[in-house]
Amino acid sequence: MTSAIDTFNNLGLATTGSGTAKGVQKQTLGQDQFLKLLTTQMTHQDPMKPMDNGEFLGQMAQFSTVSGIQDLQASFKDFADSISSNQALQAASLVGRYVSAPSKEALLGAGGTVSGDFVLPSSSTNVDVKIINPKTGATVREIDLGAQSSGTTKFEWDGKDSQGHLADPGVYKVQASAWLDGANTVLATNIKSLVKSVNMSTGSNSVQVNLDGLGTVKFSQIKQIL
Repeated sequence: MTSAIDTFNNLGLATTGSGTAKGVQKQTLGQDQFLKLLTTQMTHQDPMKPMDNGEFLGQMAQFSTVSGIQDLQASFKDFADSISSNQALQAASLVGRYVSAPSKEALLGAGGTVSGDFVLPSSSTNVDVKIINPKTGATVREIDLGAQSSGTTKFEWDGKDSQGHLADPGVYKVQASAWLDGANTVLATNIKSLVKSVNMSTGSNSVQVNLDGLGTVKFSQIKQIL
């Protein structure tokens, strides 16, 4: 009996050039070619030792599985490209608007203010926010929020230091903390920031949003559009 590979080559179904390097070819097999190959196998089989139905069905099942996986991969790629394009369009519409995004720093403009929020996992009798000079480590202002219940807690800094003077414009460190379970606990903060531009990068970084004075964050990290 002529083998499947020999039959495949004799029928001229094996090669379609990929063309990236001389002498290198990509082997492809479409559904019509597979059925033609399968029919030829049946025609050339040894009548004394014919292939049983299970072998034919096994080959057809394998081909169908591979074909289905390839179609599924193509569908997922199209879906991922669609999601990425949609994110890029949404992110581009944010330029010039304010958003709330995770950050340990905030940009104080001339005569401006800084606002943000954080999440308290449980109620606390002592909650505060410190505004710190990142260059010296000195506390510029401490905002006492007193007792707060669990959930999202908002805060705002009026841009003045502890002496009541306007602080210099620039980037300041923001540290929220609360007395929880008998210990002073630092909490992650979300800061209101201006979107300056959008980076339409691809791959693992996805779409990134450039925040005024604070660098970039992933589009998926934005908590709220303000």
